[in-house]
Amino acid sequence: MVSAPRKQTVALGISGASGAQYGFRLLQSLIDADQRVYLMISKAAQVVIGMETDVSLPGRPSDITKFLVQRYSAADDQLLVYGENEWTAPIASGRNDADAMVVCPCSMGALSAIAQGSSNNLLERAADVTLKERNKLILVPRESPYSVIHLENMLKLSRMGAVIVDANPGFYNKPESVHDIVDFVVAKILDQLGVQHALQPNWGS
Repeated sequence: MVSAPRKQTVALGISGASGAQYGFRLLQSLIDADQRVYLMISKAAQVVIGMETDVSLPGRPSDITKFLVQRYSAADDQLLVYGENEWTAPIASGRNDADAMVVCPCSMGALSAIAQGSSNNLLERAADVTLKERNKLILVPRESPYSVIHLENMLKLSRMGAVIVDANPGFYNKPESVHDIVDFVVAKILDQLGVQHALQPNWGS
């Protein structure tokens, strides 16, 4: 008897690094896999989204929720969007029901703030909570080249238990499109979350 895929709640932060496509593809994949998502989109990310994609997000979190629920055919209460200063959100406290958190893409500013425990906004606070509660935190940096500061922050976070999944696609599956390249990175994140997917074949398949 094959067990049913485990349902979990994932806090997803999309920060202002290039690579908004990774964040949206991950969101779509989590919704398709029947996972619950608490979504945070920074103001800088909204600017990048407008530059890199054809998505035009509304301003208020409640309106963004409605827009993305319709876009990804999410079920009722499967996707909730929170504002940067929404400190009453469940993910602002250790007594929340999020099983894991992903920041995808993760800017170097967000990475630094998380490494220092700054908690200047909800995304940073949610990551801080994830670390202190010893839940899985996955960071997907998208920068090149890395400075010593960037590398030291990643090392510091890795030692705290965070998982660094660099937005660095492999080519052994012979991608034929940008979509395939995005799927490669998103598949790595889903593997870390233990979420079943068919974005990329397993090695040796």
